[in-house]
Amino acid sequence: MNEWEWRLLEDKAPTGTLTIAGVEVKPGHRVRLHPGKRGDMMDIALAGKTAMIESLEQDYDGQFHVCVVVDDDPGRDIGMMRQPGHRFFFDPEEVEPLPMDEAVQDTDTQTPTILIAGIGNIFLGDDAFGVEVVQRLANRQLPSGVKAFDYGIRGFDLAYALLDGSDVTILVDASPRGGTPGTVYVIEPDLNSLNSPEADQAAPDAHSMNPMNVIRLAKSMGGELKRILLVGCEPETVGPEEGHMGLSAPVAAAVDEAVKVLEGLVEKIRMGEA
Repeated sequence: MNEWEWRLLEDKAPTGTLTIAGVEVKPGHRVRLHPGKRGDMMDIALAGKTAMIESLEQDYDGQFHVCVVVDDDPGRDIGMMRQPGHRFFFDPEEVEPLPMDEAVQDTDTQTPTILIAGIGNIFLGDDAFGVEVVQRLANRQLPSGVKAFDYGIRGFDLAYALLDGSDVTILVDASPRGGTPGTVYVIEPDLNSLNSPEADQAAPDAHSMNPMNVIRLAKSMGGELKRILLVGCEPETVGPEEGHMGLSAPVAAAVDEAVKVLEGLVEKIRMGEA
């Protein structure tokens, strides 16, 4: 993009709706990106991605531009607080309206937004369970309003994400509860217990992530905590004494089961059944 094109984008004015491929779209609609033949690295990276329209704008030459935020842009949930993420501009013919978003639902009937957050340290055996599950989800088409990110051991990033507007956050993590290794649990933490005198007040560890400590950190930051669920798996090998990477056999076998549990849970939440 040359200097003149940059200036044109800076001199644009917002517009309400735009018809693309026979579909009337407006801010809030989701689209799939099909960048033109400029062939730069950014176009290659964004090709096929899904995104949310943030605004529709028209420059002084009358040309329309579609401003979007990519669905899997970490800026939507990591360290950018209320900012929407990185904004990209495309010509109307470079975006494809997604069928499920032919009309934007009213706020009072909109399905819940859901963040699936993978947690874990890949160097600590089965502690990598949450990371592996979210990576498996990356190969699947998630419903509108559902996002999945690998937070690893970045406790502060996850704490910010918990405050950033998703109606439901599903944490995915190894969760020792004394059961058979590979057992998958669905748990809803009692957020009121965070105020009890017996609650562990440990700070987030730079080499691991305790979900309850992260939730406690988010609450201490003064924001509103919405619904939080945990999809956990009973580990067999967790801890630095294990000295190896990779999941144990029973936990590796539970990854696909956890993906199915998540898909079912997401559908129930979106339908108001869970």
